[in-house]
Amino acid sequence: MRQNFEIDTRRIAEFQKNEITEHYIYKNLAKRVNGVKNRRIFAQISDDEMRHYNVWKGFTRKDVSPSRFRIWFYSLIGMLFGFTFAVKLMEGGERAAQLNYERFAGSLDEVIGIIRDEEEHEHALLTLLDEERLQYTGSIVLGLNDALVELTGALAGLTFALQNTKIVGLTAMITGFAAALSMASSEYLSTKSEAGTKSPVKAAVFTGIAYILAVAVLIMPYLFLHDIYLSLGLAFAGAFTIVALFNFYISVARGVPFGSRFFEMAGLIVVVAGISFAAGLAMRFFFGVTV
Repeated sequence: MRQNFEIDTRRIAEFQKNEITEHYIYKNLAKRVNGVKNRRIFAQISDDEMRHYNVWKGFTRKDVSPSRFRIWFYSLIGMLFGFTFAVKLMEGGERAAQLNYERFAGSLDEVIGIIRDEEEHEHALLTLLDEERLQYTGSIVLGLNDALVELTGALAGLTFALQNTKIVGLTAMITGFAAALSMASSEYLSTKSEAGTKSPVKAAVFTGIAYILAVAVLIMPYLFLHDIYLSLGLAFAGAFTIVALFNFYISVARGVPFGSRFFEMAGLIVVVAGISFAAGLAMRFFFGVTV
């Protein structure tokens, strides 16, 4: 029952808006996910969010429009990066909302049911981590890690050895393309020899595409700029950006720490590039290479 106290209708209207927005987000995701189980879970959560909306409406006595931007944003994220990433990213907002709900729990009896539902939603979403694209995370890590570590090292060495952006860029492009094919082939053979559900062809494709995309980002400055050291700096910036974005994706989708994974990959890049940097300088000095 509702107790006698001054209700913060403005805050409750925000809760109401959040619930109706998430109702439409889950409804959209339910139409796009594969598998009867996944669709059923999303549809149930969507219905729960509408019920929560009506609970809050009982206090505000008015309808509230959803956030069209959030509906569009999370629906787009779901299509581009998978429903697991989209809902896990949205979980952060749900946890914050749950904390706000708990402040009202002692005053509004109906809120206890909403809090219980939100906790059940979190447990239900944990069962959705069997999305196919997440099964190939290891293949993507393999492609990205090898490309970033090997090619940044090669670029650092070539930069000091050759001192010409176009030659360095074209050399790295040829090297990177050949290495991508090699890595994809190795991942195909490795996955084929394992007893698992992953497709060797898909694993090879994920590895190869990840490698090529990383190569494209790293060599781009060399193809369009004339300053050799600015090109190297931008290549490193691109490498660290890729590492940050990918590890953010993994940390959200799989619930693993971001910082340790990021600094581990970034540290490998710096160490390998530093050694290659020194090797390129030494080769230029000892062999008298001039371009």
